[in-house]
Amino acid sequence: MKEWTAWRDLRRRPGCGIMGRMHISAKADYATRALLEIAGAPDRPLTCEAIASSQEIPFRFLKSVVGELRRAGLVRSQRGCEGGYWLGRPAEEISLLDVVRAVDGEVLTLRGETPAGLDYPGAARGLPGIWRRVEAGAAAVLGGVTLAALLPEGAAETRSGVA
Repeated sequence: MKEWTAWRDLRRRPGCGIMGRMHISAKADYATRALLEIAGAPDRPLTCEAIASSQEIPFRFLKSVVGELRRAGLVRSQRGCEGGYWLGRPAEEISLLDVVRAVDGEVLTLRGETPAGLDYPGAARGLPGIWRRVEAGAAAVLGGVTLAALLPEGAAETRSGVA
């Protein structure tokens, strides 16, 4: 009974167990939604307040996420009363993989390690290769989808705001 309780508790902790659940973080979801909102308004910069309101994202969390996007070069900011955020480069050049890596780092980790760093002994020797294939597949899917491809019809006219 004690072993079952320990296993159940281990499964409840994110990133623990044999393999943590594959999931898209709230941060990556919010970052993507914010970028899509910005890409959908190419004629003006958008404030965090406007993005948070439109996408129903907590403002304080969004501020933090947008800061990470800015540091990654995916958005640029304009100060002042007419200020806000523009895309750092065209929507056609920003993939979902870029977004995930900007806010989460690696696409897939197992107990805090990337699959590239895994090495199992004995009968499980081949398992890290499978995890690397899962990571490569996820990266291929995310890398093959751009913000422009996700924009609704008619909103695809984007600009980066970079002079």
